[in-house]
Amino acid sequence: MPRLMRRPPIPVGSPFQLLLLAASFALAGYAGVRLLADDWFAVAVWFVGAALLHDLVLLPLYAVADRSVVRGLGAAGRREWAMYVRVPAALSGLLLLVWFPLISGMVERRYRLGTGLSPEGFLARWLLITAVLFGASALLLALRLRRATKQRPPAVH
Repeated sequence: MPRLMRRPPIPVGSPFQLLLLAASFALAGYAGVRLLADDWFAVAVWFVGAALLHDLVLLPLYAVADRSVVRGLGAAGRREWAMYVRVPAALSGLLLLVWFPLISGMVERRYRLGTGLSPEGFLARWLLITAVLFGASALLLALRLRRATKQRPPAVH
């Protein structure tokens, strides 16, 4: 049977899957109740602001960036290489989004008071992780290109 046609290891709608779904909803509900218990209005404003910032500012920005990468690679006939830029860029962007307050140094004092640790090095670590992600992606692309050229029969003139 082709690889894409195989059945999933857990049948869709199995009791295990339904139990996992119910547990995730229970956990999300618990987190929501705890989050909204203190200052529900500030949390709601934050969620609305984050949604608007994402939809009106960030989404157009990374759509334009992705389109320019695809166009640049498409002009060279290498449009399928775009995924080797998209994945590390998305992971790096996600890490930046999660750790931005510490990377930017905006919560340095609060972090030091809360943990007793120095917030130094978050920017350097994020840059290092980003470099490793792009390096690994470039290495994977090089290996796949090498394997593809080895498998292709030589051209006959």
